Amino acid sequence: MKVMILTAGLGTRLRPHTYSRPKPLLDVAGKPVLGHIIDDLQGIQIDELICITGYLGDQIEAFIRGTYSFPMRFIEQSEARGQAHAIHLARDVVEGPLLIVFGDGLLGLDTARLNSHPAEGIIYCQEVADPSRFGVAVLEGDRITRLVEKPSEPVSNLAIVGAYYLPEARRLMDAITYLIEHNIQTKGEFYLADALQVLIDRGEVLHTDVVSMWRDCGTVDAILDTNRYLLDNGHSRAGATHESVIIPPVHIAEGALIEQSIIGPHATIGAGAVVRRSIVQDSIVYANATLEGVQLTQSLVGEQAALRGTARVANVGARSEISIG
Repeated sequence: MKVMILTAGLGTRLRPHTYSRPKPLLDVAGKPVLGHIIDDLQGIQIDELICITGYLGDQIEAFIRGTYSFPMRFIEQSEARGQAHAIHLARDVVEGPLLIVFGDGLLGLDTARLNSHPAEGIIYCQEVADPSRFGVAVLEGDRITRLVEKPSEPVSNLAIVGAYYLPEARRLMDAITYLIEHNIQTKGEFYLADALQVLIDRGEVLHTDVVSMWRDCGTVDAILDTNRYLLDNGHSRAGATHESVIIPPVHIAEGALIEQSIIGPHATIGAGAVVRRSIVQDSIVYANATLEGVQLTQSLVGEQAALRGTARVANVGARSEISIG
């Protein structure tokens, strides 16, 4: 099976961090979001990984090529025309079973089921209390009949989480071609949901599968929530410290320098970071950043940034320097 990961978004809700690094490469619990996504997919027999890149896509390619060894291909979406348009760029290189995954969230997929190459499609969902904030799948029996974006009426509580299995990729590409040829857009873009609705209307059988876990990584709050979840579920690592107190769970990378500080709970400290006389909890401090004399919570401190003073909550981009007091 071929696996396609969409990574071309600008990540505007995660600025300033995404000015210098694509959203899928922001670290949570000691590893880029994209690394967690690909690692979770390795239960699948991947014939080829196809990554659709955009802004700063060279960083995406360098990370994947430097970390994984299965066959891979990178295709650039040079113009932001939507999810379906991004997928369509690979129309000449895909056929047969295809798994599409968005590159900005972690999912608990049943990879064993996917290895059996089901004959009918799957849209992965999670039951939510407030479906009005999501795209949802509407069922008749066990078959999807409609996809509704942010419904104003309670038509379904099955939120679509950003993973799709199609038994024959060429049929999806034909549906996207139809959208493009007829200029069928939503909010000025070609949406994957519209292409899937074309497939449904043509008789394609699509089912839902409820994921065991879904963690979005599209905002600062979401990144911190995902960091907490991962640290609570097997990704904690307490590195070396000096005259410091560690309150688990935390992830302290090898090469980080922690002196006279209190770290945790739910703190991630990147490689080469320096933390002195500080308290850091519920925060992510990226590689080679420096903290001195701060009390930090619910914060992101970018790579090579320096923060000194009495800050409580901060969202500091890469290579920035802030002194308070």
